Amino acid sequence: MLQPRSLSLLTLAALALLGLLALTGLLRLRFNYNFNDFYPTGDPDLAYYQDYARRFGNDNDYVLVGLEAPAGRTVFDADFARRVDAFTRFAQRQRNVRQVVSPTTASNPIVEGLGVFNVPYLHLDQLGRDPASRARDSALIYRTPGLVGNLFAPDARAVAVVLQTTPDLKKPPGDTLLAALRGELRRLGVGDEQIHFGGKMVAQSVFVDRLRVEMAVFVSLSVLLVMGLLWLTFRAWWGVVLPLSVVAGATVGGLALVGWSGAGIDLMTALLPVMMCVVGIADSVHLLTRYVTETGEGTPTVPALRISMRESMFGSGLSALTTSLGFFTLTASHIRPIHNFGLYTGLAVLIAYALSFTLLPALLVLLPRPQQKFGAGRSWDGPLMRLLAWVLRRRALIVGAAAVLVVGALAAASQVRIESRLLDDLADDDPVQLDFRFFERAFAGVRPFELHLLPQGGRTVYSLDVLRETEEIEAYLQSRYGLRFVASPVTVVKSLRKALNGGALAEYRLPDSEAELQRLLRRLRPFRKKPEFRALALDDARQGRLTGRMPDPGSTTVARLNRGLQQFLRTHTDPGVLRTRQTGSALLIDKNNQNLTRDMLLGIGMDVVMVTVIVLALFRSFRMVPVVLIPNLLPIVVVGGVMGLCGVPMKVSTSIIFTIAFGIAVDDTIHFITKLRLMLGKEPTVEAAVRHTYRLAGKAVIVTSLILVGGFSTLLFSSFDGTFYVGLLIGLTLLFGVVAELTLLPILILHFYKKPRVGRARRLTASEK
Repeated sequence: MLQPRSLSLLTLAALALLGLLALTGLLRLRFNYNFNDFYPTGDPDLAYYQDYARRFGNDNDYVLVGLEAPAGRTVFDADFARRVDAFTRFAQRQRNVRQVVSPTTASNPIVEGLGVFNVPYLHLDQLGRDPASRARDSALIYRTPGLVGNLFAPDARAVAVVLQTTPDLKKPPGDTLLAALRGELRRLGVGDEQIHFGGKMVAQSVFVDRLRVEMAVFVSLSVLLVMGLLWLTFRAWWGVVLPLSVVAGATVGGLALVGWSGAGIDLMTALLPVMMCVVGIADSVHLLTRYVTETGEGTPTVPALRISMRESMFGSGLSALTTSLGFFTLTASHIRPIHNFGLYTGLAVLIAYALSFTLLPALLVLLPRPQQKFGAGRSWDGPLMRLLAWVLRRRALIVGAAAVLVVGALAAASQVRIESRLLDDLADDDPVQLDFRFFERAFAGVRPFELHLLPQGGRTVYSLDVLRETEEIEAYLQSRYGLRFVASPVTVVKSLRKALNGGALAEYRLPDSEAELQRLLRRLRPFRKKPEFRALALDDARQGRLTGRMPDPGSTTVARLNRGLQQFLRTHTDPGVLRTRQTGSALLIDKNNQNLTRDMLLGIGMDVVMVTVIVLALFRSFRMVPVVLIPNLLPIVVVGGVMGLCGVPMKVSTSIIFTIAFGIAVDDTIHFITKLRLMLGKEPTVEAAVRHTYRLAGKAVIVTSLILVGGFSTLLFSSFDGTFYVGLLIGLTLLFGVVAELTLLPILILHFYKKPRVGRARRLTASEK
């Protein structure tokens, strides 16, 4: 049989080999922010949109460049207009730019004879020297539909250049394009305060860059905080280094799994190292606390370690199971980043547990025995026993206060609303958010809208009755829904009619008769080749697209608008003529909100079932189930009330908080009741067993809770709102949880567990030994 030192060396060698293997996974890690990952996987609407995008293109493959005129000038200033034109020409030459729509290249087509003449709306060569020409240009622009709010701001103080980019452009080429565009604008003398960028590619670039920085900052802060708390707890270098070794190993293992899977580090998985710094250390603290107590009583190293492992391993295993389950329940989410975060963090928690009872004991055996005085490790006994005595004297007060708190929290939690926006994770004063707000204020906005047009009965999107119904839908969307820019096959036909009638604005309308429409359609071919028109109908005209942009009013308002739109389509559209289906990237993001409550309740429900099974297996008593659940569900209810009082909405990032917090908070309860189960076999009464358990487990409960709360508090420095609220709300949940653990739990045990089968518990304990 191997000696403890030999076994420890073999263990360390095996773990070192696994560490080298894990490094291959780390080398494959990549940062990733793919907007499409937030679509609900497996949803029929996603499959529909993917098919729609293959035919018409994605609705978010564009970059908006907003340029403000210098102070005191308008967009019709000759020098400013020339700079916009130079930038437009530069953008057209860029590698991943498919098309550029700009105020300086927009033109009014006129058909004369067999030719099409494109008359520019802005006559650049005359702006500076012919005031009459400038007045004519501005008058025509501000009367022409589709220009104001799309390319020109209503106050004539800014213009927008729209760049259609390569589909699903990734970060490296996207960053290169953005850098080139910014560089050219600076070369042209356009100040940074005049430049605004909007679109998916912009957000994608910013998110990934900040992920790198914040991940490093959070891990550094968490490590420093944990080191400080561990030092205050154990007052020895090994009390700091050993738990951190376990955390480092678990973090490397979890990230290696991410690397091997190819999932990448996104907005959610970037939290994994922080989670492990605070969650993965709990098992080590429980084991070391018990070990310090035993060695302080004079027990030799190896026997002390055996006792500590025997008393901690089972409880830590159960707590690791409940914590990992809290993360694993997130895999039920239809949102891929949340699914991946739950999966890999849950696996990392199990790795931390395995290392706590392999790496940590091996190092303790090989290291010199801690030098402690007899009785060390009991400095917390006096304060803990005084706290317990105070709690037991004021049982009625504590229970009453908890009941009042729950009632108030439930009332406040009823005010929590489900609400999200496309850039929800950016703070209101974030530069990217401000740029997007600029486009909402000065132009049509950045939220895309898509409606699939499906003519019926052999009709095409250019059939007169289909066009009239489409026009009626457009009118509703602009007057009632909030679209500020809209384009459809109606746009094509109206533009053609205007072009065939000398470009007169009065002729921008649908034809009056079928005969006139047929004459127009015979002249349509040159127009249908234009990229902006070709994207609105398939070549056979059997399907079409109504597209637009609008400000983002939030998911709750959009849901109400969608209900109104569906009601309008049912009552004002003849399904025998035209069928429609709303689709698009924004709609898919909004659909995530429909599943938030279900996913949250499913996660907490699974956690509750698992904890119930554990309690029943340990105590064979249903009376112990509320003893365990009440102290851990109460903090979740209280934090729900905090969300309601502070107006924090339920959204993708905050919906995961309750499941994770419950899984983490219940750990200390699991440790407490597993030690209580052992003490029931040693003590003559339940109260004596509770007192003994409170003394043994109290220190570890407080220390691990402080580490958890402190670790999550580092997330308060995040520039992402979602990350900020994860830190704030989980920290509050755990803070309320430790208070409930130290006050309500002993009261509930003494109230519900009156007649333990002590003899059976004693036999179980003896057999375990």
